[in-house]
Amino acid sequence: MRARRAFAVLLLTASLGLAGCAGGSDSGDGAQSAAKPAARDAEGAAGSRQAADEAAGAPAEDGADRDGAAKPSAPPSTHVIRTATLEVEVEDATKALAAARRAAGNAGGHVENESTERIDDTHVTSNVVLRVPQERYESVLAELAGAGKLLSRTADAKDVTGQVVDVESRIATQRASVARVRELMDRATRLSDVVTLEAELSTRQADLESLLAQQATLKDRTSLATITLTLSETTPEESAQEDDGPGFLDALGGGWDALVATLHWIAVAVGAVAPFAALGAVLYAVWRWLVRPRLPERPARTPAPPAAPTAAAPAAARTTPPAAPGGTRD
Repeated sequence: MRARRAFAVLLLTASLGLAGCAGGSDSGDGAQSAAKPAARDAEGAAGSRQAADEAAGAPAEDGADRDGAAKPSAPPSTHVIRTATLEVEVEDATKALAAARRAAGNAGGHVENESTERIDDTHVTSNVVLRVPQERYESVLAELAGAGKLLSRTADAKDVTGQVVDVESRIATQRASVARVRELMDRATRLSDVVTLEAELSTRQADLESLLAQQATLKDRTSLATITLTLSETTPEESAQEDDGPGFLDALGGGWDALVATLHWIAVAVGAVAPFAALGAVLYAVWRWLVRPRLPERPARTPAPPAAPTAAAPAAARTTPPAAPGGTRD
């Protein structure tokens, strides 16, 4: 009996020990499986932070010196958008426009937009948009302003350094996100997982392309300054007001112009009347030498006989004696 009791106690102790080992292994496997996603997420977050720090120009954690001292970070470059608007009055807008094109080309820039308009057939107005490098912005602006009479000038400078750094950091993070989604697609085995990951990859790729477009726009606007130039010619009324008054030579020139204009119009009038005068001369010649000789001659007029004296005439002659020569009547 004692031997049986001892064997039973030993069997119960062994069964309890095996049950405890099985429970410990199960709990350990569950903890490890629960810790794997957390560790994977932590690694992804650390990778994205490291990529963002590298894009923003921050030193990596392992970039410290061997003696433990961290290297000083380089100061970020400044990104500025410069724009200017000029309005200049010139004598010849065509020549001034050609000079503006030449100035932009010599500075390494180009003409972005150009328009020319003729107003009332008297003067020309031109509008041109020039893109020049930032380092030649001030010199080109001074050259354009000195082309004629400066009417107005507006300049603006906008610092977008923070925006540029933010876009670069977001691009780095988005690229890391796209790379993670592609890795998950490579390891996916079920069709539903592949479809979900493709939709997510398409969305993140579209966001990345939008950020790249913003980066290209910012780079173009910060590398090249924009100058809008308006060229206008002096109107005839303004030129007349600027003159002090006509002089002798001006009067002589005006008189000569008036004489030439008068002779011109006289010649025009003679030229206009000449065909009619020639036709009248031909008609008169035909009538004078062809028609008139064939007409019947009219009879000559006979003078009328003198009127007979009346009876009262002798009586008047008798009552009125003739006046004596050199004297007066009685």
